[in-house]
Amino acid sequence: MKRRPNQPPADRRYETAELPWLIVPPSRREAAPNLVADLAAFVEFGAPTRPIEIPFNNSGQSASVPAFVNEFWTARQRQASSLHEVSYRACFKPQLPRFFIERLTQPGDVVYDPFMGRGTTPVEAALLGRVPFGNDINPLSTVFTRPRLHPPTLDAIAARLHGLDLSDADECPEDLLVFYHPETLREIAALKKYFLRRRAAGSLDALDDWLCMVSLNRLTGHSPGFFSVYTLPPNQAVSVAAQRKINEKRAQIPPRREVVRILLKKSKQLLGDVTPETRRTLASVVDRARLTTAPAEATPGIPSASVALVVTSPPFLNVVQYAADNWLRCWFLGLDAKTIQITSPTKLDTWQAAMTGVFRELHRVVRPGGHVAFEVGEVHGGKTKLEEYVLPAGGAAGFVPLLVVINDQAFTKTANCWGVDNMSKGTNTNRIVLLRQPGG
Repeated sequence: MKRRPNQPPADRRYETAELPWLIVPPSRREAAPNLVADLAAFVEFGAPTRPIEIPFNNSGQSASVPAFVNEFWTARQRQASSLHEVSYRACFKPQLPRFFIERLTQPGDVVYDPFMGRGTTPVEAALLGRVPFGNDINPLSTVFTRPRLHPPTLDAIAARLHGLDLSDADECPEDLLVFYHPETLREIAALKKYFLRRRAAGSLDALDDWLCMVSLNRLTGHSPGFFSVYTLPPNQAVSVAAQRKINEKRAQIPPRREVVRILLKKSKQLLGDVTPETRRTLASVVDRARLTTAPAEATPGIPSASVALVVTSPPFLNVVQYAADNWLRCWFLGLDAKTIQITSPTKLDTWQAAMTGVFRELHRVVRPGGHVAFEVGEVHGGKTKLEEYVLPAGGAAGFVPLLVVINDQAFTKTANCWGVDNMSKGTNTNRIVLLRQPGG
């Protein structure tokens, strides 16, 4: 990621005056469109919006905000840019950030996600001509996000792949043979060695970034399009012991997979919707992009009063084990998964306190008149509505609670493959708390 001339390094807190390109002229500080009217009248998918009230405790006082229930973006699969088709556990659909980006920002505005995961919000923002800011305590997030902000051509990818020596491996961990054919594992280990050597030498380039990201995405999965034998969906790597049981139950032996062919096929899929116009749009904002690795409550690399809109989704009460899910990806990157401390509180009061700290940091980075769209969903089989805890947390940090958007739709095949039914386990709805920064 390039820095603009005279742009200071991302290791301290910034004030907007230090980055003149972030200063928003008065003509751009107009009030957002009437979102309430838009939500109330929404009928794009055939059903009318159902208005309700969401009560919450505001500093010991009873309060409430309006909420709007409908299917606000489609539940169908693959309705967004092909660049988003990178698997990551518990990620939201690109249509969610798009819904708010289109209504609450203008081209050139900064859109930020402090829990960026696979990078859905930054990538979607960039595709819409907004400046992408992102942060995550998990270093994998930057590895997944950065390459898709400046995608290479398929010809360049093929040329790089065919120039690699995939017989040059220093390791072949025997325990990983439960996932891979020995020759496939040797090629994966050669890729790992190549990326680590290039990173250590400071010579990792955009093509390397792309290939590393696609390699991580193809490590394990449940089809021949992955490097591994049949295993769980590609957003989670099971343990060696668990995979051994899967192999025994299915009477399967890891088959030989052609690593180069798989990487080319997935790259072609990811680039399927990338047109010359897409590349021009991404190029117009990528030099101003900012991706950091830090706790969401302490992000000194994000300038003060710089962000027009935050669209994010935090960890939900230890529902997802992000570090454990990514142990194999960490191995490939030469990282120790145990050192990645991802916030996953198990108790509601602890979770709310953690989110209040995040909101205080967001209050610093969001410009006057800017917004935060904070997606939480349901947990505990739908019994716990986290928006009731987010609203007072945001208010305590200085934001004005505005409303809640509840996107209610049937589960898609991704949830079904986990054996999760509608109105049962997991999250049945997207529940997005919208807050506003005073002023502007």
